[in-house]
Amino acid sequence: MLLRGVLLVVQALQLAGALDLPAGSCAFEEGTCAFDSVFAFLPWILNEEGHYVYVDASFARQGEKAVLLSSDLQAEEWSCLRLVYQITAAPGPPSHPSQLNLYVRFEDESFDRLLWSAKKPSDSWLIASLDLPNSSKKFKILIEGILGQGNTTSIALFEIKMTTGYCIECDFEENHLCGFVNRWNPNVNWFVGGGTIRNSHSILPQDHTFKNELGHYMYVDSVYVKHFQEVAQLISPMTTAPMSGCLSFYYQLQQGNDNFFSLYTRDVAGLYEEIWKVDNPGNADWNLAEVEFSAPYPMEVIFEVAFNGPKGGYVALDDISFSPVRCQNQTELPFSAVEASCNFEEDLCNFYQDKEGPGWTRVKVKPNVYRAGDHTTGYYLLANTKFTSQPGYIGRLYGPSLPGNLQYCLRFYYAIYGFLKMSDTLAVYIFEENHVVQEKIWSLLESPRGVWMQAEITFKKPMPTKVVFMSLCKSFWDCGLVALDDITIQLGSCWSPERLPPPPGECTFDQDECAFTQEKRNWSSWHRRRGETPTSYTGPKGDHTTGVGYYMYIEASHMVYGQKAHLQSKPLRGIPGKHCLTFFYHMYGAGTGLLSVYLKKEEDSEESLLWRRRGEQSISWLRALIEYSCMQQHQIIFEAIRGTSIRSDIAIDDVKFQAGPCTEVEDTTQQSSGYSEDLNAIEY
Repeated sequence: MLLRGVLLVVQALQLAGALDLPAGSCAFEEGTCAFDSVFAFLPWILNEEGHYVYVDASFARQGEKAVLLSSDLQAEEWSCLRLVYQITAAPGPPSHPSQLNLYVRFEDESFDRLLWSAKKPSDSWLIASLDLPNSSKKFKILIEGILGQGNTTSIALFEIKMTTGYCIECDFEENHLCGFVNRWNPNVNWFVGGGTIRNSHSILPQDHTFKNELGHYMYVDSVYVKHFQEVAQLISPMTTAPMSGCLSFYYQLQQGNDNFFSLYTRDVAGLYEEIWKVDNPGNADWNLAEVEFSAPYPMEVIFEVAFNGPKGGYVALDDISFSPVRCQNQTELPFSAVEASCNFEEDLCNFYQDKEGPGWTRVKVKPNVYRAGDHTTGYYLLANTKFTSQPGYIGRLYGPSLPGNLQYCLRFYYAIYGFLKMSDTLAVYIFEENHVVQEKIWSLLESPRGVWMQAEITFKKPMPTKVVFMSLCKSFWDCGLVALDDITIQLGSCWSPERLPPPPGECTFDQDECAFTQEKRNWSSWHRRRGETPTSYTGPKGDHTTGVGYYMYIEASHMVYGQKAHLQSKPLRGIPGKHCLTFFYHMYGAGTGLLSVYLKKEEDSEESLLWRRRGEQSISWLRALIEYSCMQQHQIIFEAIRGTSIRSDIAIDDVKFQAGPCTEVEDTTQQSSGYSEDLNAIEY
């Protein structure tokens, strides 16, 4: 079912070093190396002539899985994992396509992290390049093939190779070109130069890597140009892990010729940004270029050459490398997300106020049924304008200086109390230091009172700037309280759809129910909701994550006293050592019942109680931390029991599983209850 022509290409990929591949690699010549098929699933079949393993419709049905698991690996240095694969499909658009997934399984985590997934069929081999950040933890690579619909569907793996270095690095000495691809143009394209290749009319240079004619590089020749400013693009693999540092490469172009050589980044949404271009041709030999490169989310690097005519000569490129430190030619101070952010738990961090007097006060409020506390736990800032006797009072909070000409994403949480009018109660300005100019980039128009809400702002300025939070009290009678917490500033756009997905051990319920399931779904089940719950004086006013997202809750008005609802995780792998489970819960209402967390081991009929809260706890979200150990495969179960009245909605949000013991302290309140404190007051 697989094209034989593919094998010729794959053989070329496997010629050098096939018998001496690094750990985590396999060319499938005579076996599966240190990879094994997992017994509980279908096996991957080794082709009789070698070269690849496959799963297809001749022995597997739609939806069945084949899983390949590596031996223990370690990446103490940043590594690149390359996978050569092919997915074939039956003719016509498949309603259920085949899928190939690659996971990383760390030794101390009870879940697998999805690193990459593909569904698109092809009639030739494809290359996936995946960054593996350095870590002292041991891990395994898990490759999962899920067969789709059709009698001729198949999934094949031709080669897996793990090497030290970044996936955007390349010296172009290997046949697969490190996953770099040329965007085809009828007249102008990137070609492999050097070695025995002689297909250009121009006199091309020697390779930079080996300094002789045996090495290889990439080049663009203008001899076939037919139109004004025809463009050739060489596109890198998409980054799969956040990185920031210095991207360097060597280039050569013919002096005095009419050509343009530029470097761009492109995200998955297709947004281009120029980060470098040739200002002067340099010397006739290879020239070194160093460029500051930041990829907080997945993006490609594109080397682009444009010619104005057929006499533009050539442009050559070689030895692309990356270092996680700043380039030597940079004089500006680097941006630090840590220094630009603050949760106000210890102090004001690098934020400061006007010299006129403190308008913002760092406070700690213990949450209860009458008042909300910090967004996470501990301290936050309060603009105490309610008790200010001066009409026109303004409180300003200045952030640290931010380098110019970079795109930033500002996120923060705020809560409003008591204002009659929302206009200008809280606003965010950008202060350009060199021009002493302030520009308003966000202001509060309307907000539910007493609810922590998240705001996101994307901005970019050419000059160094500071972020300024301003709270205004127009008159004494209009003023209330403004709370501010958990300010973060990161590079990139807040609204980019290509941001990396959250780890599989985390769930905000904003997209779906993640890996949680319910045995039955009816009016008395857990429900996913946003905003307030239908019954007054119970339930949250918004979710914990952003204030406008989703959470899970039970609707007490649809249940009877003592009725239960169970939300259970998918099976989690047992590992030695401790786990830490954190989540936020909301138990507000005079008749609130019980919220319990259980651990259910595989093949055990009994469940072990890990944590429990009873009765009304607080008007705000509270954080729970549960530390437990389990060597067997297990599930975590959230059980909510309806209380004595309809005012007993219970909600959870932001569930997170972490390896190792819990390092923080749980939120606590004085527990109250509308019924007996005996745990057996409600039968379950």
